[in-house]
Amino acid sequence: MAAVGIRKRLLGTLTRWLNQESSPDYNLAPLSSFERLCYEIRPGDVILVEGRSRVSEVIKLITQSPWTHSALYIGRLYELGDRPLQNRLVSEYRLERDKPYIIEALLGEGTVIYPLEKYSKEHLRICRPKGLSPEDTGKVIHYAVNRLGNDYDIRHLLDLARFMLPYAILPRRWRSSLFSHNAGIQTRTVCSTMIGEAFQSVRFPILPFAEKTPDNKIHLYQRNPRLLTPRDFDFSPYFDIVKYPFFNFDDLSLYRRLPWAGSDLYCNNLDDCYTTPPTVPDSVNETGNSSGQSSSNNTAATTSVNPQGESS
Repeated sequence: MAAVGIRKRLLGTLTRWLNQESSPDYNLAPLSSFERLCYEIRPGDVILVEGRSRVSEVIKLITQSPWTHSALYIGRLYELGDRPLQNRLVSEYRLERDKPYIIEALLGEGTVIYPLEKYSKEHLRICRPKGLSPEDTGKVIHYAVNRLGNDYDIRHLLDLARFMLPYAILPRRWRSSLFSHNAGIQTRTVCSTMIGEAFQSVRFPILPFAEKTPDNKIHLYQRNPRLLTPRDFDFSPYFDIVKYPFFNFDDLSLYRRLPWAGSDLYCNNLDDCYTTPPTVPDSVNETGNSSGQSSSNNTAATTSVNPQGESS
């Protein structure tokens, strides 16, 4: 019992450390409009999140992608069209019928349901399943709802890191949970696996394997959902990417009216900007040489400036 208690405390400490987030940079305006996202999003959409926690940095390293988390948008409860399900969610989780919700699997919390506005300050992307019928959309949402309360599988995350990194001390499949085929419903999961299983329950493809038979037919094979990561929904040809910028370019040449800080201003970040003047003409160089000053043809000078365009 003592060993179990120590292990539980250590796991709790590790979880809290991994979940610590860096402070957002409030000087940077988000590139996307959350208000437009709320207007564009539909039940059954997958939301990708660029996280700021330590575990997010690990996932970025593993997957070589900025997207570190995925969540399933289920919409407002009255949109579900299933009165018993609505009543269950209201009674068990104290939800409001007219507020938009997502279902996600989180480290330290398991599979949970939250309002969409939780991610109003984050960098997000919508991945929309192409041609998913309303009936199957409902089944996908039901699948996710039935997984509420499942624990987060931290060993899965560690095994995924061992499998995807280009180097390994131990064989990647040795004692790995990713390739276990135990019968029954898994009671532990991670975000992309839970969502992948929900779509695969209605035979909707994410990144299937394709095989060409000798008689020129194509056979598809569903990918192991335990190997799915958030970036796979971004890469999948079966999901449309819906973007929602602050400035809509539907009007011709609207981009020419964007509020640029300066036409010749370039920034590595908001505190490190520079401007590059035009190339010096040859005639000027020759004049400079005649006065005893050495200069090179076609040399571009660089001047550091602050974000307001003032030279430093």
